[in-house]
Amino acid sequence: MRRRHPLPRTWLMTDERQGDGLWAALERLPRGGGIVFRHYGLEPGERRALFARVRAVARRRGLTLVVAGPPLPGADGRHNRRGRGLVTASAHDLGELRAAGRMGARLVFLSPVYPTRSHPGAPALGPRRFARLARRTKLPVIALGGMDAAKARRLGGAYGWAAIDAWSG
Repeated sequence: MRRRHPLPRTWLMTDERQGDGLWAALERLPRGGGIVFRHYGLEPGERRALFARVRAVARRRGLTLVVAGPPLPGADGRHNRRGRGLVTASAHDLGELRAAGRMGARLVFLSPVYPTRSHPGAPALGPRRFARLARRTKLPVIALGGMDAAKARRLGGAYGWAAIDAWSG
């Protein structure tokens, strides 16, 4: 992948529960932002078709698009897997941050910072623990989990932030 711009600081994590709200979320994401396409629960053909539509919006809006799960042609990179292009990874603790570096990730999503609907009842890192962990890696760290722009501005150690609900309205 040829990098046309720096690593995105704002990200949308796609999710089946977004439904048709995905299209509004893609339009709200600032130009130069990033998308992690997940949609794990779709049948392969349906997933490819949805990815193609998301990719068209990403290209039109100048967004970086990485794919989680099985590879899909036309992605700018991979999430949680080695591959061509931009490699990103998720982490929830120091061991996973270190593993992301060994995997060759150029950017890591550290979560959950705050309680989130995506993982009800999961313990949150909180802002202090997030900042301590973020300082333990040389990778740019994206804050994920209950995030929005206001929380991101108050959070130390974050290169940027990612969300589902904050972009979905």
